[in-house]
Amino acid sequence: MKPDKTASVLAFERKLCNSDGLMYAGSWGDFSNHQTWKPIALQEKDVRGTVSNRRSSKNANDPMKLDAEIQNPNLQCVDIAALPFDADTLKVVFTLRILGNVSTPSCCNEPTYQESLQQAITQYIKDHGCGELAQRYAINLANGRFLWRNRIGAEQVKVQVSVIINGCVDKAWTFDSHKFNLNRFDDSDSKIKELAEVIQQGLLGNTYTLLKIEAFARLGMGQEVFPSQELVKDERNEKNKKSKFLYAVDDVAALHSQKIGNAIRTIDTWHPKASEIGPIAVEPYGSVTSRGVAYRQPRDKTDFYSLLDNWILKDKIPLLEQQHFVVACLIRGGVFGEKEDKNKEKKNEV
Repeated sequence: MKPDKTASVLAFERKLCNSDGLMYAGSWGDFSNHQTWKPIALQEKDVRGTVSNRRSSKNANDPMKLDAEIQNPNLQCVDIAALPFDADTLKVVFTLRILGNVSTPSCCNEPTYQESLQQAITQYIKDHGCGELAQRYAINLANGRFLWRNRIGAEQVKVQVSVIINGCVDKAWTFDSHKFNLNRFDDSDSKIKELAEVIQQGLLGNTYTLLKIEAFARLGMGQEVFPSQELVKDERNEKNKKSKFLYAVDDVAALHSQKIGNAIRTIDTWHPKASEIGPIAVEPYGSVTSRGVAYRQPRDKTDFYSLLDNWILKDKIPLLEQQHFVVACLIRGGVFGEKEDKNKEKKNEV
């Protein structure tokens, strides 16, 4: 029996559970010598900046007013992080736990809808497995995309991925990240296939899967590194008088788990603009906040909710690539229930 509406309460737990990424400094040749890697601490820097933001046309066209503004010092206090001058390499470490039961919501208040949803996703897994998605996640670990700005301009980048069982390394792979194209996911590297199979088995729930990822970026001695930037709240800024706060865990510079997770799930090459901008992170509306654009619009029926409703409610099975996207959204996790239309309820009461 097909459901006639979406569940108002519907949520999925995320299946790719990564930690924050801690940042350390060391030398390029000391990969295995863990004792030589030192935590990177945040520092404060007071600087006198110049006025360089766009001015109003009134002031910009008046030389005297502009000169007066330029003469006022633009004093700033900011957080910074950098490698010491006896280290040339940044090391970022995080763990990734992979959960199964992709087809089972964490909560759903419509049994008929849940049954239909589970049948659809179970059939997808039976027909296709999670191999395509696992391959893409594996490549995003190998290519070091999660380093974000720290990857740009690095002389060399390597990533070591280890499978951890009972607290010990069971197997491990080392990847030269520069050999992987950030815009493609069809790499046939044998190590990628082995890692992808481990990830797939975790998503299928066949085994407990915990990965440890260590990335090394050779940037140069004393070079600045880029932890995640914190949101500056007004009361916090008034107290500390800083214009930039960086993220740290126990005084160690770090990347937010959300930022790392966004990079791992940057696998959506199935959106309408993929040929122009390449892969984007899996999001229900294909949202890219840095561009201010949603690449999966409901009017085009390419967003997650339109695809899911057609699949579950109307039995219109999406194209395979869009099935991959829908399942990737479920792996991402989130609250997907349909809110009740209050105006519709009032009309029914009348």
